[in-house]
Amino acid sequence: MSKRILLVDDEPDILLSLKTILSRAGYRVGTAASVQEAMDAVHRDLPDVVVLDIVMQGPKDGVELLKRIKRDYPHMQVIMLSGKGNIQVAVETMKLGAFDYLEKPVTADNLLVKIKNAIELVQTKQELTLLRQRAEEHRLIGSSEAVRRLRELIERAAPTDSCVLITGEHGTGKEVVAWEIHRLSRRSSKAFIEVNCAAIPKDLIESELFGHEKGAFTGATSSKPGKFELAHNGTIFLDEVADMSAEAQAKILRILQEKRFTRVGGTRMVEVDVRIIAATNRDLKKEIAEGRFREDLYYRLNVVPIHVPPLRDRTEDIPDLAKHFAEQLIHHGWPKKSFSQKALEAMCEYRWPGNVRELKNLVERLMILVPSDVIDEGDVREALGAEAVRLSELDERLNELPLREARKRFERAFIANRLAEFNWNISRTAEALGIERSHLHRKIKELGIQTARSADDAQAEED
Repeated sequence: MSKRILLVDDEPDILLSLKTILSRAGYRVGTAASVQEAMDAVHRDLPDVVVLDIVMQGPKDGVELLKRIKRDYPHMQVIMLSGKGNIQVAVETMKLGAFDYLEKPVTADNLLVKIKNAIELVQTKQELTLLRQRAEEHRLIGSSEAVRRLRELIERAAPTDSCVLITGEHGTGKEVVAWEIHRLSRRSSKAFIEVNCAAIPKDLIESELFGHEKGAFTGATSSKPGKFELAHNGTIFLDEVADMSAEAQAKILRILQEKRFTRVGGTRMVEVDVRIIAATNRDLKKEIAEGRFREDLYYRLNVVPIHVPPLRDRTEDIPDLAKHFAEQLIHHGWPKKSFSQKALEAMCEYRWPGNVRELKNLVERLMILVPSDVIDEGDVREALGAEAVRLSELDERLNELPLREARKRFERAFIANRLAEFNWNISRTAEALGIERSHLHRKIKELGIQTARSADDAQAEED
């Protein structure tokens, strides 16, 4: 989307001239001929850059408008228009927060350069703000011994540029660990680019990672930079790295060795400075033995190995995690709710095969479905449903049941736990169980396995 510029001047000829220049350059341009009209336009349109004349007719001039804009919209960039007689005033406005100033008469080249520089500053500030927000949302929560050891590893690895390989089950928080490493690194002010290798079709993953040139394949109507170019000077996070094609693996190995690559369909070498953090829930040594993953790439990525423990191995962190997820939702405007002690204890009793992701989904479900301000034990157990039965508890009850009933209960709890472990992804669960998807669907229906799932879970089923 083209950037929006607001021009403020009480001389119609100047407004028309500047608007013509900027419109031809592709900007969306608004105009205002008075301070009040300009302030109304600022509130209404939220322009990216305001070009503002210092001397305006009326009780208030451009300096007064600058002060109001910087008070109400401190990140909005303002370029002052100055006549020869008020250059010193223009310089003084920069102390009040103006980005720069232009001396009349304004040339097209000078105007376009100043606008471009101001917009780049706006974009940089927006990216940094977004980066800080995302980093805050991806904090490592917990005070268990397992989390303490994890933090120590992160703090040791972060200041270096070494590759990191993060392993762990589905939903344990491997992305959070990657974010923490980036946040504590010297690259923290630069881009953090995430790539879910499992979600990209195998015939498109090279294009996504390395970009492509126009005409490289059907549908490539223009050149496009890849994720590695976008991550230049920053960090790239390759999630589910075991799902990459052999060709993509070979290119990543080359990047690690030479720090450069070519786009798909291109011949020009593109040089990048990128830190690679990879993650997988698979056993890469097994993948190597079965010929699906390059051994040389494994050793290049596995410079700093970090294993994220499953939630069942750090249950003491569950209350802090549940409260954190609830506070995030409240911060985004959800009704304020809290958990009773019994509710938190009920959460700690559950096995959590879907790990932290499953806990996050449960908290969201409870925040939606529970009408009262306090979420209690009964709410938690009802939301978890039959999946709240731990296999260890089930084992103790099986001796009291007839064979058919015992087998049915075990099968139901076992399949429910595996489904939750794979975040209700039917294909992956069926593969793990060694059965067809259609067979698993029949089992779910036959055994009456039902639970309320979040939108994320439902979507994950078909990913």
